[in-house]
Amino acid sequence: MEFSEVVRHRHMVRTFTDEPVSADSLDRILHNAVRGPSAGFSQGQAFLVLTGEDLKRFWEVAGAAASDTVTTAPLVIVPMSSKRVYLDRYALPDKGWTDRDESHWPVPFWHIDTGMAGLLILLTAVDEGLGALYFGIVPEAVGPFREAFGVPDEHEPIGAIAIGHDAEPAPRDLRARRRPAADVIHYGHW
Repeated sequence: MEFSEVVRHRHMVRTFTDEPVSADSLDRILHNAVRGPSAGFSQGQAFLVLTGEDLKRFWEVAGAAASDTVTTAPLVIVPMSSKRVYLDRYALPDKGWTDRDESHWPVPFWHIDTGMAGLLILLTAVDEGLGALYFGIVPEAVGPFREAFGVPDEHEPIGAIAIGHDAEPAPRDLRARRRPAADVIHYGHW
């Protein structure tokens, strides 16, 4: 599929068939996810891949933000960021900082880079002929999620991505609700 078609077809899918995601598709999705940009090539992302019984536990502890239909997805990937990896990387001699002071970072690139990896997951799912939905993990579920899956404190889940074969009758037509480009794109001055 041409890249412009992948972008045009990307939308959030909330209903899935029970058909599993192939191992080849999963491998390609994960391969592309780790190719996302990362400040200083820090690579502070991690991905928890959940299927089968693990997926059932996930919905029990961290599925509060998802609709019931999403729980039919045969695959969930939880992208996680690690601030420590970035602070450590930028304290190395080739980066010029001698400390791990978080004030050097005007925005949390560890979350931004992990979000970019999440978008690569969403786009690759479309290119594989799959549907996907990004959704949040509510704050009160993060602790139980960490405990259930042994996630170290230094890894912060930025949300979760349900992936599977699209079972929605048709994509919603949101063109009338899309903000005009002139409202969101500014050239040279606001």
